[in-house]
This record gives sequence, C-alpha cells and structure tokens, in this order.
Amino acid sequence: MVKTLNLSYAYKQSKTLKFPDIDLAPRDHLLVIGPSGAGKTTLLHLMAGLLPALQGSISIDGTVLDSLIRRQLDRFRGEHMGIIFQEYYFIKSLNVFENLKLRQNYPSRSYDKKRLFELVERLGLSENLYDQVTALSKGQQQRLGIALGLIHKPKVVFADEPTSNLDDLNCTKVVNLLKEEAEICKSSLIIITHDQRVMSHFNNQISL
Repeated sequence: MVKTLNLSYAYKQSKTLKFPDIDLAPRDHLLVIGPSGAGKTTLLHLMAGLLPALQGSISIDGTVLDSLIRRQLDRFRGEHMGIIFQEYYFIKSLNVFENLKLRQNYPSRSYDKKRLFELVERLGLSENLYDQVTALSKGQQQRLGIALGLIHKPKVVFADEPTSNLDDLNCTKVVNLLKEEAEICKSSLIIITHDQRVMSHFNNQISL
C-alpha cells in the first residue's frame, strides 16, 4: 500500500535527511517514532506528496507519486489519503457538518449521509454537528480533525503526533479510535510521533 525507496530530503542550510525504506501492505499499520527534529513530519509530508523528495521514490497503492502532475496528485491525495495534522485546518465559516460534508464531497462528489452520521456518533460529535468549529473545545476539535481524515474512507491514513498533548487515558482512547476506524475503512494507518506511550500499541515500528 505504501512503499518508499532511498528517500531523502534537504531543507535550505540544513543537513540532508535520509529515511529508512518502507513497504507497508494493505490494511497494515506502522508507527514511526523518534525525537523532535528527527524528520518525522517531513517523512509524513513526503509520503503524502506534500513535499518533493530530494531523491528516492514513493508509491501509494501502486501509483508512483512522481508520475503525477500537480493537479493529478491533488486529486489522488484527496481520493486515497487521509491526513490528520497536528494543527487543525477547518473552514471556520462553516459548521462541523458542513466541514465534513465538504471533505466527503471532494473530489468525487459522493456525499454519504449514513457514513457521516455514523462517524460523528462514534467520535462523540453528534451533539456538536451544527456547531461552529470555533465553538468546539480542544478535545472536540481534535476529534473533528480525526473525522476529516477518515470521512472519505481513504486507503491510507497519516496521523501526525495525534497523542502528544493528551493524558494517558485519552492517549489510549485516541490510538484505539484510529485503529478501529482504520479497520472500518479497510485503511492502512501510519502514525508518526515522539510519544513512547504509543509504542505498545504497534508491532510494526520504525525509529528515526
């Protein structure tokens, strides 16, 4: 499902970051762990096609990202990838329901009312469905960020530090939630984090 080979990246006036090869089968999960500054978020952005690699190749479900032009890559990402960022990218002028419906509609325009309502129910957002996103608590915003990454049933889900600001109880809840939703969506899940509490939840791990 996700395969990288000889992947590297270099920021201006910085040393070159080199990453271990990844070969993740469909519906398998991977934890990428390492300290701050090790390049974890860079690796996620490379795999999601948000950054161009200095060298190496990335393929998702057999599609080599370098073979796609910008417009094709944007569409491919929108259809097949779910990204849960550290910072939340909501459209603040829209409410929870409108944010989710818009994400589900892009790019295939396939609104699935049942899927949307079932997901917000599992994430505990049913009572907030028509609230403005700015009125949500931090925890509710986090769950909305997860919902936006999962609503369209992507083939692969990338989660960037999803537990870093959580206590032990909520850390476990979020990890279990991501794994359960990935199972429902039949998705591969890749979590990148420095949070060592997550390590016990994954057999497949890479350290940076």
